[in-house]
Amino acid sequence: MSMPSGSPAPLHLSGNNAPIAAEVTHRPSAVTGTVPQELCGQYFRNGPNPRSGWSPHFFAGDGMLHTVALAGGRATWYRNRYVRTPLYARPGASRLALAYDPATSRIDYRVTTANTHLIAHAGRLFALEEGGFPYEVTPDLATLGAFTFDGALTTPMTAHPKTCPLTGELHFFGYRLRPPYLTYYRASAAGEVLRKQTVDLPRAVMMHDFAITAHHVVFMDLPVVFDAARAATGAPPWRWDDAHRARVGVLPRGGETARVRWFDIAPCYVWHTMNAFETDGTITLTGTRVPTLWRQGPGDLDGGLPALHQWVLHLATGKVTETPLDDTPSEYPRIADTGIGLPHRYGYTAGFTLDAEPRHTEIYKYDLAHGARRSTHRFPAGHTCGEPAFVPRSPTGPGPGPGQEDNGYLLTFVHDRSRGTGYLAILDAADLSAAPVAEIHLPVRIPAGFHGNWVPGTPHDTPGA
Repeated sequence: MSMPSGSPAPLHLSGNNAPIAAEVTHRPSAVTGTVPQELCGQYFRNGPNPRSGWSPHFFAGDGMLHTVALAGGRATWYRNRYVRTPLYARPGASRLALAYDPATSRIDYRVTTANTHLIAHAGRLFALEEGGFPYEVTPDLATLGAFTFDGALTTPMTAHPKTCPLTGELHFFGYRLRPPYLTYYRASAAGEVLRKQTVDLPRAVMMHDFAITAHHVVFMDLPVVFDAARAATGAPPWRWDDAHRARVGVLPRGGETARVRWFDIAPCYVWHTMNAFETDGTITLTGTRVPTLWRQGPGDLDGGLPALHQWVLHLATGKVTETPLDDTPSEYPRIADTGIGLPHRYGYTAGFTLDAEPRHTEIYKYDLAHGARRSTHRFPAGHTCGEPAFVPRSPTGPGPGPGQEDNGYLLTFVHDRSRGTGYLAILDAADLSAAPVAEIHLPVRIPAGFHGNWVPGTPHDTPGA
C-alpha cells in the first residue's frame, strides 16, 4: 500500500516523519567539538519507518533501528537496519490478518512492528513494541528473532521495561485485549523470569508505560480503552471513555500473592513516566500528562499537549496530591538509569509539538527538588531533536552525592532541515544551556523516532554485513 497520488502527506509521514528507503552503513561525514574519551559503546534509537512508504498511523510503521558507535574519542560508524519481523516480510499487509487465527481465536505475538524502543538486558539487545514479543538483535542490528524468555513470556511485552539499579532485575508487563488483561513479570539479572502475576483490570486499556520504586510496582489504569465494535469494522480500536476511572495501582514487589492497591486520580492519559520513588509513607510518580486522548479515535489530536506532572500517593490515607510541574509541552522524560525507582533530583524531557517542521526544538532539565525547570538547550532554527538519553560520565554511573546526579551527557539524534541530514548531539547534562560537547554529522537523514539507549562496550571497528 502506498500514499494516494496527489494526496497531501499526513502529519506522521510529513517532514522528518517521512520514511527513508535505504539500509546503509556510513562513516560520519564530519564531527564538530570533541567526542568524550569516556564514551565507549553505541547509541541506539528505534522508530517507525514503513517499508511500503505508507502507514495509517505513526505507531504502525515497521521498526527501524539506528546506531552510532563511539570509541577512543571518535565516532567510528553509523548504521540503520529494519527489524525483520513478519510485518517486515509483508510490506503493507494487515497486522490483524497476519496475527489473528480465527480458527483458534489466538493471536501470534511474533507479529509486531518492533518499532518503539531498544533495551539491553542479560547480555542481549531487544527491540520492543507493546503489541508483541520482543525481538532480539545484535549490536550490528541483525535480527536474531522473537524472544520469549524460554517460553515464560506468553503475552506481549511493554516497550518500557524498567531495570532496578539495586538488583539488576528487569520488571515489565504485558497487556492484552482479552482476559487476563494485564500480566506483570520480573526477570533476574541473568534473564530468568522469577515472577509472573495476573493483575485484575475491568477491561482492556492501553497501558503504554509504568514505573517501579525500591519496593513497589506502579501501574496506570487510564481511560483509553479497547473498543471491540470499532475493531470489528476495521477502525482504530482505541478511544477515550469518560466512564472509565483513572487510577494508579501500587503492587508490592515482594510476595507472589500481593495485590494491587488502587488510587483514584483526575482523568488523564500518561504516555511516559519519568520515575517513581517512595519516601516517608508516600510514593511520588512523575510523568507527561495529557488531559484527554483520542475522544474521537486515534486521529483526534485535540485532547491537549503533554506536560510534566507529578502525583504523590499517600499510603496511609489513600489520597493523592497532584501538581503540574510545567505548562510547556514536552515528552520523552528520562533520568539517569542509576536513579530508576529511587529518590532523584534531575530529569530531562524534549519539547513537544505537532508541527512536522517546527521552527526550533528544545531539551529541558528539571530540578525536582524544587519542582521547576532548571535550564534549557535550544537547538538552532530548523534543527529537530528527539528523546534525550542520559549517559554517565563514569562507567559506574553518577555518584549519589550532591552535584553528582547530573554528571554525564545527554545524547539525541537531531535533524538539520537545511542540510536534509541528521547528527548525533552530545550535550553536557550538568550545563545543558552550553553549546554541544560534540555533533557527529552523518551523510543521511534519520527520521523522527521514539526511544533509544546508550549501551556501553567496545564496538566493532567495522560492523558485519
